[in-house]
Amino acid sequence: MSSMTDLLTRLKKSGVPVTNKIKITMEYISPDVFTDHDLELFWNDRPTPFFVTGNGSVKSISAPHMIVTLLYHLEILENQNILIMGSKSGYLGALVDRIIGKDGNVMILEPHNEVREYTSKRINEHNAMGTIEICSQKDLLESEKEFDRILITGFLRNISEDIQFHVKDGGFVLAPIGSSIHQRLIKKEKQGNEWMDTDLGGVIFGPMDLTELNNNPLDSKNIIEHMEVALDLILEVIEIEEESLVRIRGLISSIRELPDDIPPLDQYSSDDEILEHPIMELLLSEQEWLGPLWPILTGLENIFISDFNDLHDDEYSNNGGHSDLVP
Repeated sequence: MSSMTDLLTRLKKSGVPVTNKIKITMEYISPDVFTDHDLELFWNDRPTPFFVTGNGSVKSISAPHMIVTLLYHLEILENQNILIMGSKSGYLGALVDRIIGKDGNVMILEPHNEVREYTSKRINEHNAMGTIEICSQKDLLESEKEFDRILITGFLRNISEDIQFHVKDGGFVLAPIGSSIHQRLIKKEKQGNEWMDTDLGGVIFGPMDLTELNNNPLDSKNIIEHMEVALDLILEVIEIEEESLVRIRGLISSIRELPDDIPPLDQYSSDDEILEHPIMELLLSEQEWLGPLWPILTGLENIFISDFNDLHDDEYSNNGGHSDLVP
């Protein structure tokens, strides 16, 4: 039994919707064409790195159970036109190409130049059934193409009108919608002038485009959204004292009232620039009660500091950056 057959057998036994068409397709196309990294993670149903960008972001092929789940919910038919936003190395696009056949078309939109070049090279090494085109965001914006399916491989806060414009009548968008800590896989189907949403369950993806988060992790809108979502999730499982609730909501209001022209930060910002940033100063002013809740409420545990006590450590430093957490 091959490694892929064994993996798919295990996934099917665990309840993952491995159809015969998906099984045949994944057995035919090897993921090693799309990454030079060891495939041990892949065979253990984990995200597998395929590229590290110049700023240190690790790009990964999704975990096999998520690949199967996305292929299943795409409801792919032969000869369709399908757009995939976020290349995932091209592996997912190659699988889709195999399913839709020689008269189908796959367009892969990849916003990052380095990853787009990598994906294009790997697709060229792959023997495609039909047409696989690699494009940028600008290419799509200048295009009037319509697609039967649009798959978005990173979370968005909402599906914009620019994306909806490219959906054929009767087609749909499949995307993880939410924040960095709470997302739902949504099927958004176009029926005439109406849109019908179907919630397909909870998922955890990294952001569709890391640019905004990498450049300014202390963006007030990001912090506010994260805190509000985190608070709602916490309240679903534990009871918080009224005094703490008042403080948390007061802190959110204070961040919301900060001016819009706060200077941005990026991974190259110095420790002093971070600690003197208006949002960080506001958070630090509340450290006595916020400390234990810091990682959960702010989502900054992997960006700057994970514990307020670190601020008093002589070895404290700013590492910055993000990991690609896409399943």
